[in-house]
This record gives sequence, C-alpha cells and structure tokens, in this order.
Amino acid sequence: MNNDIENLKKKLTYRSLYRGTKEMDKLIGTFVKTYINDLDFNELNDLEKFLDIDDDTLYRVYNDQSVEKGIPNNKIILLFKNFIYE
Repeated sequence: MNNDIENLKKKLTYRSLYRGTKEMDKLIGTFVKTYINDLDFNELNDLEKFLDIDDDTLYRVYNDQSVEKGIPNNKIILLFKNFIYE
C-alpha cells in the first residue's frame, strides 16, 4: 500500500508540473509539492480529480473569480484558494 501511495504521489507531482502552460505549471506544481506529503490517500484522490480541472477554471478559482458549478468544495480546493505562490 505504501508503495502505491508513493507511486500515486509521483504521478500527481508529474501531472502538476506538466499541464501545458508555464504559469499554471509553476503555480500548480509548487502547490502540489507544498502539500502532497501532508495528504492522506482520500485527499490524494481528490488531488487527482483537482488536476483533471482545466487551467482556465483553476486560474479563476485561485483568483476568486466566478466559476461554473461543479467545482468540489473539499480540502484541496480550500488549500488552493488560500495558497500563496512565492
């Protein structure tokens, strides 16, 4: 099980760093690297779903702009909204 979690973390880290736009690669990659080791298995699954959301929508979530329905209200989204990119 521990090996499965580590493989999932590697997969999620990779996906967060190679999304398509440099700006979002940096923002989401840094966000994931900051929190990934603090997440339990269920939260890692939520993170995987979070990474399925397109860059434009995540940008609007991060900047607290209006977002269409369907964005879950979970720990990952709350962490992302409060994340300060430096």
